[in-house]
Amino acid sequence: MEEKEYTVKEALLFSQRIGQLSKALWKSIEKDWQQWIKPYDLNINEHHILWIAYHLNGASISDVAKFGVMHVSTAFNFSKKLEERGYLQFSKKENDKRNTYIQLTEKGENIFLEIMEAYDPAQNAAYSASLPLKDIYGKFPEMLEVMAIVRNIYGDDFMEIFEKSFHNIDKEFVETEGKLHQKLPQKTELI
Repeated sequence: MEEKEYTVKEALLFSQRIGQLSKALWKSIEKDWQQWIKPYDLNINEHHILWIAYHLNGASISDVAKFGVMHVSTAFNFSKKLEERGYLQFSKKENDKRNTYIQLTEKGENIFLEIMEAYDPAQNAAYSASLPLKDIYGKFPEMLEVMAIVRNIYGDDFMEIFEKSFHNIDKEFVETEGKLHQKLPQKTELI
């Protein structure tokens, strides 16, 4: 029999600490997220689906469910509502008739970009609460350990999409006068 390197008490304390901290942090994040998207008459699931559709550009409903950490029926039902509002379009692939795919419409991309431009850091409690740490250490708190836990729960695919979306934001958006804006496409000069 394999000897444990931890006690049940240690496991319980860790599980409860991370659970309580996650719940408290989520409650604050949820409130801020809802306030951010409220002017656009979207809920968090709908905004998250728009986010995923923007970054995956042709995601299957299964991908949306996986990366949105929601049930497939939730992903489908909220995607359907977004389609009805003209933000998404559904499709099937010629070589994959079993899966349903979503893509942002022009209207969907416009609303997504408008929401990104409306982001106000001062209205985000987790960001504001992290500023004293940034002032002391010169950087925001590291996410590596939390990301390692999430990777062990949801897998490498989840983390690759997670990182891709943030890489896309870094690459595709610029800040001017305290607001985010999508970079204009580079014009190539013909010689």
